[in-house]
Order: sequence, then C-alpha cells, then structure tokens
Amino acid sequence: MRSTFMGLETAKRSLMTQQAALQTTGHNVANANTEGYTRQTVKMVASRPIEAPGMSHSTAAGQIGTGVEYNSVSRIRERFLDLQYRNENKTLANWTVRQDTLQKLETIFNEPSDTSLRSAIDNFFNSWNDLAESPEDETARKLVRENAMSMADAFNQTSKQLTELSEDLNENIEVKTTQLNTIISTIADLNGQIRRVEALGDNANDLRDQRDLLTDELSSIVNINVTEAENGDYQISIGGTPLVNGEEDTPMDSATLKGLFDSGDVNGGEIYGMIYSRDVYVVDYKRQLDTLASGLANGSMTVTIPAGSVLPEGTVLNNVIYSEASGNRTLSSDLTVTVAGINGLHKLGYSLGTPLTAGSNFFVASDGGQITAANFQVSADIQANASLIASSMRTSKDGSGTETAIKGNNTLAQLISQLGDVKIDFSSVTSGADITVNSANGYFRGMVGQLGVQTEAATRQATNSQSVVDQVNGRRTAVSGVSLDEEMSNMVVFQHAYNAAARMMTTVDEMLDRIINGTGVVGR
Repeated sequence: MRSTFMGLETAKRSLMTQQAALQTTGHNVANANTEGYTRQTVKMVASRPIEAPGMSHSTAAGQIGTGVEYNSVSRIRERFLDLQYRNENKTLANWTVRQDTLQKLETIFNEPSDTSLRSAIDNFFNSWNDLAESPEDETARKLVRENAMSMADAFNQTSKQLTELSEDLNENIEVKTTQLNTIISTIADLNGQIRRVEALGDNANDLRDQRDLLTDELSSIVNINVTEAENGDYQISIGGTPLVNGEEDTPMDSATLKGLFDSGDVNGGEIYGMIYSRDVYVVDYKRQLDTLASGLANGSMTVTIPAGSVLPEGTVLNNVIYSEASGNRTLSSDLTVTVAGINGLHKLGYSLGTPLTAGSNFFVASDGGQITAANFQVSADIQANASLIASSMRTSKDGSGTETAIKGNNTLAQLISQLGDVKIDFSSVTSGADITVNSANGYFRGMVGQLGVQTEAATRQATNSQSVVDQVNGRRTAVSGVSLDEEMSNMVVFQHAYNAAARMMTTVDEMLDRIINGTGVVGR
C-alpha cells in the first residue's frame, strides 16, 4: 500500500534528478572549449514502483510509479573513433616530420640559387674556361684558385649543415623520448586514480578525459596499441613492448626506440619520422654529397688528350709507360684515356714554374684520409701559390736541352673546363653508389631532382593524412563534443521539469495540509 507521503517522495526524486541534469548541463557548457573534454549526460530511469513482484499482493489496483531517478553520469564517447583517430594521428605525425626535414634539406641545398653548391661548381669550371682563353694571365690562375676554394667551402658548408641537421634530429628524438616517458607515467598514475574512484561505483569521467587526451598525444609521438582492461586500466604497448600496465610504466630511451625502429615495431609517429629522416634522408644526401666531392677529385673519367701533347716523364696510361727513353712522351695522335678525376688530369699538365714541374693533386682531404664533402679542400701548395696550377700540356727545349712548359698552351685548361659534363664513374670512389656513371652536373641535378620529388610526395602524404585526421576528429567531435545549442535546449527542458516537480511538491503539500489540518473539525 502506498504511503500517505509518497507524492512528496516522488517530487523529491524528480527535483534531485532534474537538478543533477542541470548541473551536468552546466558542466558541459563550462567545458565547451576544454581540449579533450567529452560531453556528459545523466542517465534517467523510472524508479522502482511501489508494488514489487512477490508472493503476496495488496488490494490496491495496479503498480503505482514512484517517479524518476538517475543511476549514472556517463561520457558520450565512441571507442572505435578513438582507435581510428590514433591510428591516423601516428601517420600524420610521421609525414609531418618527414616533410619538415625534407624542406630543411631543400633550404640547405638552396636550389635554384646563385649562392648554391651548383653555382660554385659552375663557377669553378667556368674559371678554367677563362684560364684557357688567357693561359699566361696570372689573374686568371688566381680566379681558378679562388673559385676552387669557394667550391670546396660550399661542399664543407653543405656537409656541415647536414651534420647539424642530423644532430638536431638526435636532440629532438631525446626531447620526444622524455615527453613520451612523462606521458606514460601520468597515464599510469591516472589508471590508479580511475580505478579507485570507480571502485566506489562512480564514473571517473573527467579523469578518463584526461587519460584519453594524453593517449591521443602519445599516439602522435609513437605508434601505440591501447587496450582497456576489465578494471578500467589502459594497457599501452609499442608492438610487444609494454609502456603502461596498470599503475606501472616502462620508461624508454632513444637507444631502445632505435632498436624498436630497426625491428619494425616503431612504424609511426614523430619519433619514427625523426629516426627515418636522420637515418635515411640525411644519411643518403650526405653520402651522395661525399660521392660527388670524391668523384670530382678522383673519380674515373674518360678524356681525349690531343696529339702533340707532351706527357710528364713516367706517366702510366692504359698500362703504357710514357718516358723520354721510350720516345713516346709526345703524342703522335689523339689519345683517349681514363684518368682519376681532376687530380689525375691535373697531373698530366705543367705549371708555369722553372724547372719543368708537372701538376700535383689539385684537391686533397684536409685530414689526409679519403676525400669527403666535409674535408674537401684545395691543396695547400696551390692555395699558397696559384702559379702551381697546371694549364699547359706542351713543352719546349732550349739549346742546352732544358725543357720548359709552353706558357701559352691551354690544352689542360680546356680539358678541365669540360669536365663538368664529362661522365664520371662514381663507383670507382664509392662502393654501392646509386648512380654509377654521370657527369658532375648531372649527378647534382639528380640529387636535387630526387629531393624535390621526395618533398612533393611527403607534402602530399601529410596533406592527405591531415584531411583524414580532420575528418575522423570531426566525426568524433560530433559524437563527443559539446554543442551549445543542444545544451541550451536541454537546459530549458530540465528547468521546466524541475519547475514542474517543485509545483507538484507544493500541490502535495497543500493536499496534505488540508487532510491533516482540515479533517475531523466538524462537530467540535
């Protein structure tokens, strides 16, 4: 049998429920612009009716409802969209980093530009052409020397910038690793807080929002696998390597992440993009630059020495020794031979000094080792004395038999001026070179062209990934985000319901007042 005061209890439940709904709506509105916030809703259910099923039954007709109550305040969130967002987020972060690195590489090579390495190479060969026109002009030799030193500086500077870019990527990897460790530590702590709150039967909605926001951020740093245990804990791993398990976290370091990269477990996110950029892009262009510098100096190239040229004593070409004793120093016909780069060709000519002096290595390594872009330089002797630059390939003898170089001869200067377009066998100086035979100009154009294609591809991938992430995030926001218009509508609905419940309580109060204070007064 229903209680006399049941109406008051029904009105009270309604007031409490509508008040909770209004408070939740206010919470939603207050956090409309809070990053990572998920819209919350009060789940209302009809409270248990007064006549419960049982062995006995009262004589009252039907079941009398007892009003409304709420059994939870829940987040409106779709897990599938979270998983999809994190999966696409790692791809976007990867391509964004790779795009940024490639754009920095474009800035380093600075093509097309009058101050680029290509311009320095062109100026070097053009200065040899000028020397060929005025082989006796000391100023022309100095221009060759200065342009050669400028080209060497361009190689050195470009190599230095590539090294600095690699070091920057190393530092960024360390920074991201520290950030990763901070995030997983915080997630592990939130796991514990959420478990303790929900053990009391409540939903830790705001704590879960914080954890999901950190998980989203983590997905942009490295690819992760996220599973939710029955107790509500997030278990996060990279491949088979755990990062978070309950309240325990496993800190990472750059060496461990590099090992996971090599094994294929790290395959997305900013860290993947940084390691890939450092170990693939930067290493590749540094290797190509070293190959170009070494190829110019010592790479095998085929040239044709014109008839009448006089080769230095003891020169060996095509397994033939050219000597005065053999009487074959002066070529009777054109001779096509393979020489070891500019250095090899320079050794076949003569400088302007007396006595007769054959050319020496034009380019050397500053550290005495194999020539690379970093140590590429003009020999110290030529830097100190431009007259040691060889340009002539003909000699003459005076009455005493003293042999001197013909200063007006420009054979060697012309040959070197044409080397920019002569095919070089780069495999002779670098094993496993991608391009084995090409001219110096063609090789550099190939590097720049490859860089342009890679940058364009990375930009396209980053743009496409951004579109996908925006689309997924838009769908997720449509489900989980706060709509102020919807919240305002809900507020009006809950307000009217609250007012109606209050009016009902007033009505029941008046009714009870009449029954209690007005019944039985007749006949007093």
